[in-house]
Amino acid sequence: MKCIKWARLTALAALFSISVGVWDSLWNEVRAQSGQQVVNAPKFEVDPYWPKPLPDRWVIASVGGVCVDAQDHLFTVNRDNLTPLELKTATLSPAVTEFDLDGNLVNSWGNRDLLPTRLHGCFVDYQGNIWIGGNEDGIFQKYSHDGNKMLLQIGTKGRFDTSDGTMTGAPMNSSHTLLNCPASIAVDPTNGDVYIADGYGNRRVVVFDSSGHFLRQWGRQGTVDEVDAGVGGVFLKVVHCIVIGKDGLVYVCDRLGGRIEVFDKMGNFQRDILVESKTGRLTGIGSAFWLGFSPDPAQKFMYVGDGSDAEIRILDRVTGSAVSSFGRPGNTVGAFGVIHTLAVNSRGDLIVGDSGNGRRIQMWRLVR
Repeated sequence: MKCIKWARLTALAALFSISVGVWDSLWNEVRAQSGQQVVNAPKFEVDPYWPKPLPDRWVIASVGGVCVDAQDHLFTVNRDNLTPLELKTATLSPAVTEFDLDGNLVNSWGNRDLLPTRLHGCFVDYQGNIWIGGNEDGIFQKYSHDGNKMLLQIGTKGRFDTSDGTMTGAPMNSSHTLLNCPASIAVDPTNGDVYIADGYGNRRVVVFDSSGHFLRQWGRQGTVDEVDAGVGGVFLKVVHCIVIGKDGLVYVCDRLGGRIEVFDKMGNFQRDILVESKTGRLTGIGSAFWLGFSPDPAQKFMYVGDGSDAEIRILDRVTGSAVSSFGRPGNTVGAFGVIHTLAVNSRGDLIVGDSGNGRRIQMWRLVR
């Protein structure tokens, strides 16, 4: 009797499963016919063994930037804010560390007296040079791939585009030679033009040629009402990241505005991509911290680091619609303090630099 009842229950469960499958298929077909695409979102898993242990009791403090070269080597620029205990028991890592795909340390360099004091942002250009910024120094520097030679500096260390030339002066948002607390940089692979998100003090994108000569700029300080109305070219507070897509458009993080603003290379506003946040304006640090693209030719997906909610948002790059997300606040493996910066390698793996309590880099492997 029990077996008969169990068989009936099994049959009913199978029928229910089939019904659900049929309904799912019909629903997906309806969505497809109505123009709603069924998106197979990328899936990531954190690699708890990446990177490999560092030598000589090195400690990486807050991560100012991460960037990837053509060989999928990861560069990190590391600040010097060790804790009092770490100062007594450990050794500050070099300013720049380079890791291979397996997490092995392959190079390290950086004269902290020459580099910016507060490191912020890095970028590997199409010639393999490393660009490193300093948001409290007012400069971006260009180095050879091995760090042996500084090739160019934009801005003057310790001088700012303000009313009195100091970091505390009123932002002028206008200089052709000075920056004001810049945050991020991108180099156009078609002509070598340099795009800088400038940044924490100013509210602009400023463009220089490959020799460091001013070309153009756009952007100004906006208001909450302007941002909520979708006004382009205004930034609520920090102009925090800048990336040039394969489509030739310039994607800019309006961090406290909770959006990615998209422009053409001349600065003409194209559209907004909203980064919805539960806490962005409440915390005062914003949601749209950093972004990267999936490495496929169409760059189907955009990955946005939401520093306030401690999540990676996966968006459809073309439509701007939310696809998925992952991450949570905390200090355990796979959790985030403040997602400050991120990079994507050619395999589609995502590397996240944490400048909050986490103070670490984490490798998220693409598994689907």
